[in-house]
Amino acid sequence: MRLNFQLVDLSDADPTESLLRWLRRQRLTGTKEGCGDGDCGACTVALVETSDDGKARFSAINACLMPMGAMVGREVVTVESLAIGEVLHPVQQAMVDHAGSQCGYCTPGFVMSLFCGYYAGDFDDHVIDGNLCRCTGYLPIRRAAKALAAEPRGADRFSALLDQHQAPETTSLGTFHNPDNIADALALKVAHHAAWIASGTDLGVALSRGQHIASVLIAIDRIPELQCLSIHDNHARIGAGVPLSRLERELVGVFPALDHLLPWFAARQIKNRASLGGNLGSASPIGDLLPWLLAQDATIEVRGPMGARELAVDGFFEGYRQTALQPDELIVAVRVPRVRGMQAGYKVAKRRGDDISIVAAVFVLVLDDDCRIAHVRLAYGGVAAVPIRAKAVEAWLLGRALDESVLQEAVARLRAEFTPLDDHRASAEYRRALVGNLFAQFVAEHKEAP
Repeated sequence: MRLNFQLVDLSDADPTESLLRWLRRQRLTGTKEGCGDGDCGACTVALVETSDDGKARFSAINACLMPMGAMVGREVVTVESLAIGEVLHPVQQAMVDHAGSQCGYCTPGFVMSLFCGYYAGDFDDHVIDGNLCRCTGYLPIRRAAKALAAEPRGADRFSALLDQHQAPETTSLGTFHNPDNIADALALKVAHHAAWIASGTDLGVALSRGQHIASVLIAIDRIPELQCLSIHDNHARIGAGVPLSRLERELVGVFPALDHLLPWFAARQIKNRASLGGNLGSASPIGDLLPWLLAQDATIEVRGPMGARELAVDGFFEGYRQTALQPDELIVAVRVPRVRGMQAGYKVAKRRGDDISIVAAVFVLVLDDDCRIAHVRLAYGGVAAVPIRAKAVEAWLLGRALDESVLQEAVARLRAEFTPLDDHRASAEYRRALVGNLFAQFVAEHKEAP
């Protein structure tokens, strides 16, 4: 690993220790430990990554969710390296100039998020969504971001680092493997009965909580074949390893419902790591992408020791965190049809930008020339043990004109179709109301759309 311009030997590192805790043991305590779940952003650092065009970029990530086994062959910048002596980095200076520090505990995380935005030229409204200020001081921080957006960036050692970046050599660290092709990954799986790791965001939470994990881990985030993303007239093919931040940038306007969901899916730090394949493989009933895949009738391409096969996403989820995958199979890509019609995605959560959904919903509806429903998909997350479609209501709606009486009946039927979860996030009755109300909102917002 290269850390703050210096090569670091990780041969003695524990592959399951988080980058955050490893940094703090190296006395690099500017990276703070807050929630340990990737929710607060106090542990934000900059990971150097190379995009498809060969250009390196700084990517904000949560150090609390990155196991050290995944850091072999990586390059990282922490807050300690920004200033040179008493000369602050422009991002730090902007925070000082605009009084953006408050108590100071969360400040390094904000600085590192702004640092990544500074070199990307990206200061949209979401650049600090993944950072919580415990002193409610967002306005001065936003003023600092606005000032940085207007400031021309000169050449410095960080831009030179990006221009000259060459990743350190990638090796395995103990029981943590980092294959660079699918064949090697499958061979490792058979040999070790190991667990796959797509991005490690779920694994990181388990590690920070001291929960049991597999004894051997295989990270698949550096396999080029899993990073493909191609857009065609009638579908898009998305590699299982493509991070959500790439989907957000490269699929703009292709899938309207996805455009609605991704800004609120998670914080920038999470989206820079979390992947489509990881969302599918974890099979969480509240995975925000899964209702979208159901609504789009996606097809999952998988590969295992016995060869390749395809699985329809409808039927892929067999129970709570259970899928149709065989134990040694790997999700390779997902093909998502492009449907022309009314479509939208909704997420209801207590902290919409970086929290688990109470209910997520994606609707796709196509009208024929007589304004009758010719195609409909109503997909939900957060209402059952698996992501689920309202198939009975879909069948009832087909062939009907979407007038007010049909809408009201559909809403009533939706509320009756599921027996929603009842937990600490929301009551079953609240979820039942949302199931119907979100469809009514969708119709109100999109019925007149072409």
